[in-house]
Amino acid sequence: MKMMSGETMGESKKKISCRRLGGYLRQQKGRLYIIRRCVVMLVCWHD
Repeated sequence: MKMMSGETMGESKKKISCRRLGGYLRQQKGRLYIIRRCVVMLVCWHD
């Protein structure tokens, strides 16, 4: 079994955290889009 160097380990952790962050940001962006659409519909709704 090969030992990974510290630099390689750091790079893989960085990639994983970037993916997690990207997924989190994408999810938040989607939520904000939905909330914004709902607010616009409520404001513009005429009965």
